[in-house]
Amino acid sequence: MAGQRSIQPPGSARTNLARLTPAAEQSLTIDTVLLGAHISTAGGVPAAPGRAKAVGATAMQIFTKMANQWRERECEAEECAAFREGIADSLVRAISAHDSYLINLASPKDDLRARSLQSFTTELRRCDALGLDYLVSHPGNYMDDRDSGIARNADSISAGLAAAPGTTFLLLETTAGSGTALGATFDELYAIIDRIAPEVRGRVGVCMDTCHIYAAGYDIVKDYDGVMRRFDDTIGLSRLHMMHLNDSKHGLGTRKDRHALIAEGELGEEPFRRVMNDPRLEKVAKVIETPKGNDAEATDRSMLERLRSYIE
Repeated sequence: MAGQRSIQPPGSARTNLARLTPAAEQSLTIDTVLLGAHISTAGGVPAAPGRAKAVGATAMQIFTKMANQWRERECEAEECAAFREGIADSLVRAISAHDSYLINLASPKDDLRARSLQSFTTELRRCDALGLDYLVSHPGNYMDDRDSGIARNADSISAGLAAAPGTTFLLLETTAGSGTALGATFDELYAIIDRIAPEVRGRVGVCMDTCHIYAAGYDIVKDYDGVMRRFDDTIGLSRLHMMHLNDSKHGLGTRKDRHALIAEGELGEEPFRRVMNDPRLEKVAKVIETPKGNDAEATDRSMLERLRSYIE
């Protein structure tokens, strides 16, 4: 895509292998690959590291608050310290939070966008207090005009990052593209990132969801190489910091966001095998958001073992 070079790669030296020693970074193995799950914070955020440890995770994603409520909360010093201690006692080396599903930074409604910006900024501050590497965020719904929605989203992101300085990266998640949701195409994500203020753009990257991109029309089953090449040409693989590894209950281009267990949906085994063996993705954190069933720990452990078994 013309103009892709205008987006500069993240300027921070921080990477999602920041917690690895240089020696470990040079020889990634099945034990050091950054792979994990979305982990429950029931009972409090400090409970998450223990659950991540129980499923053998080296990466994880959490909610720092109730994702379907506007009510905000501060991260108390004792809570943050307990979480950090739990992480230090685990194998987790890459951590993200997913922000509230209510946030819509692309909304044409001033009141909703203002409330969303406040929630987004508070979330960034919680992430920084907890020492999280990333905040994953959906680009929002434009509701009126696509280009105007992209501009509102980018301008709001710029304001939020400026108001919450820190080291947590914002990762824009690829979406399935239902309704007026932004982020279903790599071009839309590029347009958002390119408009973000240069002084904070270095803290912005992408989280690629395998279910979402397939539902949006990117055929990673039959054309994995082509899809990854298109992402690299449009946005740049240097901005890909995390992947959500999910199979899909629905077919290619259906725009339906319904996750399935790994290799048990429309994607099958092959694209996940490709991801797990792609040397370009060695340093990219990979997290599952697959259905938990009746036993979340057992299901997550089984899915992670399945993914590790693909490593050749």
